[in-house]
Amino acid sequence: MVIKKPPHGHNHHHKAIEQYRTFRGINGWTDLLKQMEEDMKVPPQHAKIIEAAATMRATSSELRQLFHECAPRQYGHDSVVCVCNATHCDNPGILAAPVESQFTLITSSRDGLRFQKTTIDKETTATPDSTVIQVDRNTAAQTILGFGGAITDAAALTLYTLSTAAQDNFIRTYFSGQGIGYNLCRVPIAGSDCSTRPYSYDDVEGDVDLQYFALAEEDISYKIPLILRAMEVASTPIRLFGSPWSPPAWMKTNGKFNESGELIKDMWQPWSNYFVKFVEAYEAAGAEMWGLTTQNEPLSGFDDSWAWNTCGWTAEDMRDWIKTSLGPTLEAAGMRRLQLMVDDFNRDTLPWYVQPMLEDPDAAQYIDGTAVHWYSDQWVDASVLDETQALFPDKYILHTEACEGWDVDGPEESVQLGSWDRAQNYAFRIIENLNHYTRGWVDWNMALNTEGGPNWANNYLDSPIIINGTADEFYKQPLFYVMGHFSKFVRPGVQHVASSSSDGAVYAVAFEYSIFNTIIVILNTAEDLKPVSVDDGSGSYLNFDLPAKAITTVIYRM
Repeated sequence: MVIKKPPHGHNHHHKAIEQYRTFRGINGWTDLLKQMEEDMKVPPQHAKIIEAAATMRATSSELRQLFHECAPRQYGHDSVVCVCNATHCDNPGILAAPVESQFTLITSSRDGLRFQKTTIDKETTATPDSTVIQVDRNTAAQTILGFGGAITDAAALTLYTLSTAAQDNFIRTYFSGQGIGYNLCRVPIAGSDCSTRPYSYDDVEGDVDLQYFALAEEDISYKIPLILRAMEVASTPIRLFGSPWSPPAWMKTNGKFNESGELIKDMWQPWSNYFVKFVEAYEAAGAEMWGLTTQNEPLSGFDDSWAWNTCGWTAEDMRDWIKTSLGPTLEAAGMRRLQLMVDDFNRDTLPWYVQPMLEDPDAAQYIDGTAVHWYSDQWVDASVLDETQALFPDKYILHTEACEGWDVDGPEESVQLGSWDRAQNYAFRIIENLNHYTRGWVDWNMALNTEGGPNWANNYLDSPIIINGTADEFYKQPLFYVMGHFSKFVRPGVQHVASSSSDGAVYAVAFEYSIFNTIIVILNTAEDLKPVSVDDGSGSYLNFDLPAKAITTVIYRM
């Protein structure tokens, strides 16, 4: 809404602003007040609230809620969470690109900044002795598919422990244009470890015709309703893709959902039919699918001690199943429109695991991309992504799972409320992988409870949002804001361009919307502030100070 300047003598807006300005002890409002004064877009009802707040000396918490800023809470780690509930949740809002002579920074930091917006004039020289970020527009690579998270049983079940109003705030903060605009979501096909029980959609032994196939209560009452509500508020269409953890136990060689076991070869066709039935059932409920992965972490199914749902596939068996069964079955059902991704495991499987499939034209014709998880990133160099892309340039790479808390000493360490260290690790890996051809990043559980569950295998984990159903509130972790620095600004269809940093503690990744709009995400891992100069060869420089332990998204026009 745009409110015109009041006529002479009606100066209640200015009076409210002046009263509010005199209030001390409130940080982070300078830009807001300046904006209000400059364009007078203050609705009358807001002006009255501002006036009352200033007059009554409202608390910092109350004023944050009024303007939807972070309500911080400390839980003993190196940063804070932002608390949301039925009546309040901070969101960055809809941010327009600045005028051509300026650039905008959106910054989050260990010290508590959360999507802080600053607009600065461009300059004609770089800051002396600064960290220089070089952007090379002539070296373009992949286009982005998107960013998002997984709608697991655990996420959906935990969400529904909140009141309806708090649920709405959760959905808006993830999916709306006012929030961080998730557009790419993974959906487990039946149960995973992040469920309350192991199950499939047809646990009637020997039902090879799948007469008893049916979605579970988890889908009907929780996951699908969440998806439909997300679709209503989403700023862009949501791309859903399904991933199986395990076939029905009776289809496997070990007769179990977990541990070491493969799909019985006589079950290859029933299992392909199961995929079709899953897609049909979800789409009949209004949840249109965009893609599928063939198997979550297929090599885990050869581990006798693997505690949760899995199924073992050699690369050769996967190749043969795709070309003789799954691919033709999807095509016959009119589902070749779906994106089909293989691997769905860590970097250490590249490129050797996907080579037999992608080198076989009869299998490769049904495959669109390689799905990758992040769990071996610290041990396996990102060059394997480059190698895979060079071998199969017509197949994309997409990161489809990541989470923190999976490699801790005990379950009490799984959730670390307010950990910037974990957020920084995420940011570093996302930047690294985007600089090595990945076309997006899909987080694991969108939400978990305060223990990091529910999880039937006791594989407790961390999440960008932790839900406390008893208190009817949820906590947006630093992880959430790191994801938002990408998902909100690096939108589907933008193109990666080359960039580099002169400082080993500062990392960057750059994108173009067109020749006129540029997005750069920059991470400072150092303990000290870094003066930064962005040089894209245009003759203008973007000079600014990047706080210690901070991430910023830079937006500007040529």
